[in-house]
Amino acid sequence: MLKYELIPGQLLYEGLITEENIFSSAAVAEDIILLTHEKEYWENLRDLTLGPREVRRIGFPLTAQLVERERRIAQGTIDGCMYAREYGVAFNVAGGTHHAGSNWGEGFCLLNDQAVAANYLLSNRLASSVLIIDLDVHQGNGTAQIFENVPEVFTLSIHAEKNFPFRKERSDLDIGLDLGTGDEAYLQILTSTLEPLFSRLKPDFVFYLSGVDVLATDKLGHLALSREGCRERDRRVFELCKKYEIPVQVSMGGGYSKRITDIVEAHCNTFRVAHSLYF
Repeated sequence: MLKYELIPGQLLYEGLITEENIFSSAAVAEDIILLTHEKEYWENLRDLTLGPREVRRIGFPLTAQLVERERRIAQGTIDGCMYAREYGVAFNVAGGTHHAGSNWGEGFCLLNDQAVAANYLLSNRLASSVLIIDLDVHQGNGTAQIFENVPEVFTLSIHAEKNFPFRKERSDLDIGLDLGTGDEAYLQILTSTLEPLFSRLKPDFVFYLSGVDVLATDKLGHLALSREGCRERDRRVFELCKKYEIPVQVSMGGGYSKRITDIVEAHCNTFRVAHSLYF
């Protein structure tokens, strides 16, 4: 998608980042994938032998290039975790592939980048308590399914209830919003939810999925946040991570407004807010 080129381009133009701040990643190793995804699913994905129904569920024609892309996105999120541990926050300009479950792909998601990274941290004893904050407009059903019985990972999804996926999984905490929910109600719900969670869970790592498909301009979202409301959403997440001194990895998630400017500006705002707080 064009936004993946425009976001870093805009941030470079503004001087918020330099070329030294941009990293690219290799493909994630198979043994790391298998910490999260079932062996049969992964091998069918790798060998391009998924059945027609499974491919339709993904939504893209299955190609070696697509699988390679997903592997690089997943490794990019792992690499981002290492940078976040050093600097407090790090971003994957792509990522947010939260519809991929342990044995399925769905909604343009093949491998669940934040789930893969969370399991990597846990398996290497780099974290013992993880909080995943999914604020994309669509429920993080794959993430919920992967961690449903994993007490070390708490999954929070705040999403439009009557929206894709129409068969929801069970997060540790799901908050399904009415269609048309705007800034004031959204931010009140967010704050009243996050403050107690941080205090109670005391996580040592946070994953944030910052989809901008919550915007009123979004073609698929059906919520009604303004660009300023979306920016304030990001600020409240980062301020809590900063307050509790918890590193946070950010994957960008969805954004489907008609105007590419609305998408890019909202995503860039997430970077701008983090920059203002951490650097």
